[in-house]
Amino acid sequence: QNGVMSGLMQMLLLKVSAHITEQLGMAPGGEFREAFKEASKVPFCKFHLGDRPIPVTFKRAIAALSFWQKVKLAWGLCFLSDPISKDDVEKCKQKDLLEQMMAEMIGEFPDLHRTIVSERDICLTYMLKQAAKQIELPRASESEPRKYIPAVVVGVVGMGHVPGIEKNWNSDLNIQEIMSVPPPSASSKIFKLVVKATVFGLMGYGCYRIGQRTVQFILSMPAAQSYLQKLTEIRSP
Repeated sequence: QNGVMSGLMQMLLLKVSAHITEQLGMAPGGEFREAFKEASKVPFCKFHLGDRPIPVTFKRAIAALSFWQKVKLAWGLCFLSDPISKDDVEKCKQKDLLEQMMAEMIGEFPDLHRTIVSERDICLTYMLKQAAKQIELPRASESEPRKYIPAVVVGVVGMGHVPGIEKNWNSDLNIQEIMSVPPPSASSKIFKLVVKATVFGLMGYGCYRIGQRTVQFILSMPAAQSYLQKLTEIRSP
C-alpha cells in the first residue's frame, strides 16, 4: 500500500521493535498506550493523535536518503543485535546523553534526522499549539462580550522531541509542506523500472527453465515414449 521501500523500512523497524521487546520484556510506545487509557477515564476528555502519519514520514525519509545511505541504514537495522537493558533505557533519559545520541544521528544521517526528528518537532509543536488555544464560552446573546478559558492540555511526546518543541513554540509554523510526500525523482523512477524489469525477467526465465525441464522429464518417462511411438505409427502411411 505504501510502496516497496516504505514497506521494507516498516518491516525493518518492526524487527527493531521486536528486538527491544525481547530484550526489555515490554514493547516500545507503552507511554502512549497508558496516555490513551488515562485519557479515556477523564470525562469529556478529547484524545488526539498529533504526530505526522507514519507513511508520510517514511516516504519523506526514504526520498531524502541516497541509495548508499538506504543500504547502510537497512544493513544496520537488519543486523541489530546489541543487548539492551532497563539501565540503558534510564541512561537515555539523561539530557546530555540524549543530546549526544542526537548529535551522532545528525552526523551520520543528517537528512534522516531532518525528516524523522526536526520535521516532526514542527508538526508536534503545531498540533500542541492548536490544542492549547483558549476555549470560547457560549454566549447568551451577540451583545454579550466574549469570554475565554484556558485549555487544559497534556502532551505525551518522546524525550527527543522536547528540545525541538521548546525551540519552535514561539514561531509562526506552517506544516503544509512537511505533510506532503515529494514526487519521485527521475533517477528513482529509472531505478524502480530497472528493478522491476530485472525481477520479472528473472521470474520469466525461471518459469521457462522449470517448464523446459518438466517437459524433458515427462518425455523421458517410458509411458510417454511409448505413447509418442504409437502416435508416430498411427500417423505413418
